[in-house]
Amino acid sequence: MSLKPGYIWAASPSTTRGQPTHLASDAKGERLTYASNKSIFIRMIDSPTIAKQYTDHKAQTTVARFSPSGFYVASGDAAGTVRVWNPDGDGITKGEYHIVSGRINDLAWDGDSQRIIAVGDGKQRYGHCITADSGNTVGEITGHTQSINSVSIRQQRPLRAAAAGDDKTLVFYHGTPFRFTAGIRDKHLNYIYGVGFSPDGSHLVSVGGDRRIWLYDGKTGEPRHQIGEGEHKGSIFSVSWSRDSRKFVTASADRTVKIWDVETGKVSRSWTMGDGDVIDFQDQQVGVVWPSGRSDGLVISLSLSGNLNYLVEGLPQPRQVLQGHQKSITSLTKFGSGEGDETLWTGSFDGRICHWDATTGNAQQIEGEGHSGYISGLAATPEGNGRVYSAGWDDTLRSVDVVAETYTGSVTKLSGQPRAIAAGASIVLVASSEAIEVFHDGQKTSEFDSTSTVTSIAAHQGITAIGGEDSFIQICDISDSSLTLKTKIKASRNPISALAFSPDGSFLAAGDTRGRVLIFKSDEGTLVNDRWTAHTARITSIAWNEKGTHIASGGLDTNIFVWNMSNPGDWIQVPNAHKEGVSGVAWIAGGSKIVSAGVDAAVKVWTVQG
Repeated sequence: MSLKPGYIWAASPSTTRGQPTHLASDAKGERLTYASNKSIFIRMIDSPTIAKQYTDHKAQTTVARFSPSGFYVASGDAAGTVRVWNPDGDGITKGEYHIVSGRINDLAWDGDSQRIIAVGDGKQRYGHCITADSGNTVGEITGHTQSINSVSIRQQRPLRAAAAGDDKTLVFYHGTPFRFTAGIRDKHLNYIYGVGFSPDGSHLVSVGGDRRIWLYDGKTGEPRHQIGEGEHKGSIFSVSWSRDSRKFVTASADRTVKIWDVETGKVSRSWTMGDGDVIDFQDQQVGVVWPSGRSDGLVISLSLSGNLNYLVEGLPQPRQVLQGHQKSITSLTKFGSGEGDETLWTGSFDGRICHWDATTGNAQQIEGEGHSGYISGLAATPEGNGRVYSAGWDDTLRSVDVVAETYTGSVTKLSGQPRAIAAGASIVLVASSEAIEVFHDGQKTSEFDSTSTVTSIAAHQGITAIGGEDSFIQICDISDSSLTLKTKIKASRNPISALAFSPDGSFLAAGDTRGRVLIFKSDEGTLVNDRWTAHTARITSIAWNEKGTHIASGGLDTNIFVWNMSNPGDWIQVPNAHKEGVSGVAWIAGGSKIVSAGVDAAVKVWTVQG
């Protein structure tokens, strides 16, 4: 047996309120790239579940740009480092260069794919120009007194560059080597968030927090005129040109995306994100890209929520909206058992819950009043009313209607901070550090006091297992919506961190904080196997396949292992499955695929072969 990498259901772009987030596409308009947590993702625009992830950055990533040739990507992070790498194959890094002493805010390539200007926060300098292959200096980015937010390079010769930032100044450079030519300080009254040369090099545009749009001569940098006064009602965070240089698109905090005609200076198309008059700051538009090389007029904008909106000029609403997680995924569960009838449910550090179509990978964020923070567990009812229950660090238990894809409105206050959750035949069990609360139809029916600090819990029909900090497992019978202690197992020398019953309930798999996976008989509590010790850090999740023949485990060591019950020495490993750790695993498609979720906020699908 082996695991073949399949689809990556990529994380959403990382966003920050009040700051632009730059998106970029390749020259053919086929791929989209952006920064998310400590990774860079590349997604096929027309098939967004086909994605690649670059994980070599050590700090929070901030921006990524394709070279005009498409052979390389330059990406920056919060530590001031720029990395140049190959987006194809294994993503081999070509160069790593330290540019400024703070965050990299933007990058630009020249038309020859040889030079890069990187700008951002700094002390002695706010930007630098280097060669992509060696990092040699090919110009100085001077003339700014505060952080630079955006930079652009004219793709034709003679080379020109423009940078703008928090000092409300647009600086124009001649190259190469790039050198200061002029500083334009009187056109914007607030931070400048975006600048961009038109593809034909004839125009330069700047946008900013003062809601102004200025056009300049692309060769001389001379200001031409301001357009669109009063059209946008909020800060303009981003701008991108059409491939024919006749139009450009802007994204604003007023929740709108607007296409502008350069010749007339008028809006030719406008979209407003969100639900009519209901103003939600998560619908602010903080990034936009007009993918070149396409003939369908597609524009992709980014909401503060992380949604990627596919906009087409002839359609009043987005053609497609890509949703997902922006923060670390903390829990994963599966609803349904048959292929084609399965959905995956994920919860994240920021309280967001998404459900995923197991066939297409499409994600939908759950609507309604949800958790305000960290989701510590998700559990799907095995039968009956079609509910997924969630427990969060706002100390509440909530339920989601699977069919309606919304919260039911049922909110139950818990007696303590939940650590784990499990669902039995007709009840839901929520574990806090000292007790297990038992719920039936959202109503608390009983409470079971644990003999030690609770770390994990699992349930199967009429039986439950409770893992403890003292390395014991308590096996309890479920009867009359209450728990009765049946037996207690000294399972390990380390605290128990994950539990899962086999499909028929005859076996119990346990993982501990040292990375061991152990198998016990559920009825007797006798040890069956303690040989699986390949993990090097805490086990976060365990899942059985439908036949009960194999077990998948994920851990903080970033690895996924698949173990064979009939042949304990036959196991397979997926190293570095998720940057900084795996938080959940589940089997789908009749055991032919494994789904994993991680700290990198991504969901990945692995095909089981053999």
